[in-house]
Amino acid sequence: MPEYRRILLDGAAVQATVEGDELVAGDGRRVKTEDAQHLPPVVPSKVIAVHLNHRSRVDEFRIDLPDTPTYFHKPNSSLNSHKGAIVRPEGCKWLNYEGEVAIVIGKTARNIAPAEAGEYIAGYTVANDYGLHDFRDTDAGSMLRVKGSDTLCPLGPGLVTDWDFRGKSLRTYVNGEVVQDGSTDEMKWDMHYLVADIARTITLYPGDVLLSGTPANSRPVQPGDVVEVEVEGLGRLTNHIVTGPTAVRTDVGAQPTESEEVLSTALGGDWEFRGIRPPKR
Repeated sequence: MPEYRRILLDGAAVQATVEGDELVAGDGRRVKTEDAQHLPPVVPSKVIAVHLNHRSRVDEFRIDLPDTPTYFHKPNSSLNSHKGAIVRPEGCKWLNYEGEVAIVIGKTARNIAPAEAGEYIAGYTVANDYGLHDFRDTDAGSMLRVKGSDTLCPLGPGLVTDWDFRGKSLRTYVNGEVVQDGSTDEMKWDMHYLVADIARTITLYPGDVLLSGTPANSRPVQPGDVVEVEVEGLGRLTNHIVTGPTAVRTDVGAQPTESEEVLSTALGGDWEFRGIRPPKR
């Protein structure tokens, strides 16, 4: 399956093809994959994410899915890349990973049937839909700061074409330990359905990204942690967590909170003490 990556090469953003352990630019320049400075593999006009889709995640929260999916938006300023730093703002505690498959649109899509949607998909990449749950009490509806804060949408390492999404494993690792283990077969709504659903009222342009949902066991990570998401056939997206250099301003807007809603969401729906606040760290 062909794989393409965007990298910074001699100060310019270029597309390169994966050839073994090297990346080859269009003009023939080569760089070792491990030495390359990666960029997000596409430049979308928008990133749209489905709230819940994997059955294991739904079971974890002991809820029922609606008849149709619901979505939220991640601004482009949240984009990040393979090997990029994920910034947890100073004063925040509840930053969760969410390993996912990202759909990349290949041509303009509007008012298409699910059976046609595959023709409009350029390929797929790996995503980690980080959530800053410290802001969940104020942004639960829009998820704007929860999911849209700077650096919280890493994509990569590359765009893979001709990839069949059916029956593929998805695993997230923190410091080398498996913390999420799921499959695309858990999804209630597949990739074609999601694209066709959104395209009924929102025009999708080449490069646009749709995040398809995460399996169970999203949990908080700490500065210094290394988080990897591996999807069968798409590769492994690696990021590390750092603390932001400045605290969230206190003279404007809602502040980070630690309500029962924040804690139970961050620590998981299967948490045996759901609704009982643990000791502060």
